[in-house]
Amino acid sequence: MSDEIQNPQPAAPMSGNQKRKMRSASRLYAVQALYQMEISGQTVDRVIVEFEDHRFGASYEEADYLEGDVDLFRKTMRDAINWQAKIDQMTDRGLVAKWPIARIDPTLRALFRAAGAEMLEGEAPPKVVIVEYVDVAKAFFPEGKEPKFVNAVLDHMAREARPEAF
Repeated sequence: MSDEIQNPQPAAPMSGNQKRKMRSASRLYAVQALYQMEISGQTVDRVIVEFEDHRFGASYEEADYLEGDVDLFRKTMRDAINWQAKIDQMTDRGLVAKWPIARIDPTLRALFRAAGAEMLEGEAPPKVVIVEYVDVAKAFFPEGKEPKFVNAVLDHMAREARPEAF
């Protein structure tokens, strides 16, 4: 063998900022995927595969997509489906105007389901979940009042799901 054979360099460890961006991207993708499931009737497994194959780190003419945290995305999606009835009930109790969840915007419904899944089964502290999903709301509704509404509902949901954190 030649002395010119080089050992492959190990991948550089990801910085905390890179990991945070990947988790944030996964949360945005989860909201989009849950919305897509509701509108199209696709299964959770089909939507997960589609997003991982065509969104995570993809580059298209119209946009470049960030790489996402696959594990967080999958867990959020599956937990949102598995715990949907409980999450929807928590959301209903958080809707201060007693506006039933079925009547709110489907994007917000998807957001509450993703955030609720993380509050019930996730590892992130509730306050982090709230900040992250308020940021997602700002991405979808940059000019509206929805981010403040999301903050209020998620705060109520978090206090119910994890009262020990407050």
